[in-house]
Amino acid sequence: MLSEPRSGRLAAWGNALLAGLVSPDDAALAIVGEDAVHRVEALPGEPAPVGLTLALGRLRALGVTGLRVALPAPGHPLGLSGPPEFNARALEAEEAVVCYGAAFGLVPQVYEAGPAGDVHAEVVWHVLPVREAPPADVPSLGEAERELAEALQEATEVLSKLDVAGSGPVAEAAIDAYRARAERGREVLAPGYPPRAVRVLELAQRVGLLVSLAYARGHGGAVSSAEMAARSEALRPVERTARRAQVAAYNAIVEERERGVR
Repeated sequence: MLSEPRSGRLAAWGNALLAGLVSPDDAALAIVGEDAVHRVEALPGEPAPVGLTLALGRLRALGVTGLRVALPAPGHPLGLSGPPEFNARALEAEEAVVCYGAAFGLVPQVYEAGPAGDVHAEVVWHVLPVREAPPADVPSLGEAERELAEALQEATEVLSKLDVAGSGPVAEAAIDAYRARAERGREVLAPGYPPRAVRVLELAQRVGLLVSLAYARGHGGAVSSAEMAARSEALRPVERTARRAQVAAYNAIVEERERGVR
């Protein structure tokens, strides 16, 4: 979870573009990131896949005024509202973008291309109809921040007892790399997001890093089946909470608009 989801970049910079805070070219560049190219397929009115700049403009013309993120996992349709076909595609991709103001959703499909040693990612966003309904299980920013702090404390206590809390030189190097990346001025969110959303997303990403490190260490110090089960039980809710917090942060602009804050 250390790397930001592609749906997060699309929603954040798409929202900034829809609000008139960035240019179409700047938004497209930020969304693509380190990928080679992004295309949008099955966009109404377009017989063939189109680039991000054209796609975002067309979505705005179709009535889209905001973009939400969904980060579903098996048994947890986080951010989804249906129908079943869209939910299934989003669950398979483990992420999606749901439009606000028009009943469309976008699910990414990633292809790897290029010779060995120079492989790059190409992304196709598939446009599908969605149900206009509240997204599933998305907390407010305040709720997400409180839940994240509580879950982190509880998981740290359990994982520390089991000696699997992500320690040692490998973990330290990963955390140092994360901090160095943040200090280089990486924009956590696009322009227009409230400071609290930035704070929640940063904390969720740090928590996600710790969870990833704990999983990457295998069994760590957990040598019995009971200890392994306790480890999984400790990681599962904190990972779920971190995903909920990420979605709350990315969706903050749309949620504020719905409450009439903007």
